[in-house]
Amino acid sequence: MVRMVVLGRGAAGKSALAARLGAITGAPVIELDTVFWNADLTVTPPAEWAAVQRDLAAGSSWILDGDLGPYDVLDVRLRRADTVVVLDLSLARCAWRALRRSRERIDFWRWVVTYRRRWLPAIMAAIAQRAPDARVHVLHRPRDVRELVRGTGGAASPSP
Repeated sequence: MVRMVVLGRGAAGKSALAARLGAITGAPVIELDTVFWNADLTVTPPAEWAAVQRDLAAGSSWILDGDLGPYDVLDVRLRRADTVVVLDLSLARCAWRALRRSRERIDFWRWVVTYRRRWLPAIMAAIAQRAPDARVHVLHRPRDVRELVRGTGGAASPSP
């Protein structure tokens, strides 16, 4: 049984890591961005988002990939998680990846730039409070990501 939450600032490699871990464990991977954002890029209201997550986290095995910053409701998925992975890669690395992949909105850039100072402490507090028994992995470098994948049973591969 795998119930894993993958968090981190934008362009940290959450989706790539979740896909690799899903392939290794056989757990279904759900990319929360595809569920949360409406077609016109408006946000799902908090109460509705919590209900959606309750449904997603009801299964016995899953990997929920996503960190929605100021729009997120973490409690629901943290309460069911047995493992939490936090990608705390550098701002420079994440900004470079974001620039290469697409044009982003200003609220995305505010979140990426302020992540470590403003959002990460709140995330770590939520993990401590809502998932006290979960295995928590805070990964700071691509090498840490490769080691987690290797330890999960996957062969070493390029970092996300």
